[in-house]
Amino acid sequence: QLQLEESGGGLVKLGGSLSVSCAASGRTFSDYAMGWFRQASGNQREFVAAITGSGKTTSYADSVKGRFFISRDNARNRVLLQMNSLKPEDTGVYYCAANPYNSISSGPNGYNYWGQGSQVTVSS
Repeated sequence: QLQLEESGGGLVKLGGSLSVSCAASGRTFSDYAMGWFRQASGNQREFVAAITGSGKTTSYADSVKGRFFISRDNARNRVLLQMNSLKPEDTGVYYCAANPYNSISSGPNGYNYWGQGSQVTVSS
């Protein structure tokens, strides 16, 4: 089992920056690709960004490209999502997830382990 716990998030104004972090425990962290998803109220969970176990390859949803940046620190078992130029449509619960096949996947079914989520709210 891999346990994931998000932290960070919160309330920020339009155009502001925020980060969410995910701490992992229980297994070898670098064996897993990591992803961030978000879910707005009444909407389906959507892909935001992903990173391979080595950190060499990343992928982003078109809606966040150039504004969000995913990174990881395998020595500290953490993955970070830095969010800049935030918009109200970025509001939602942000989840980190782990993919045991260490591949970039934009679908939630590609991930076996999920955190509990962290709320991000962008006000206009």
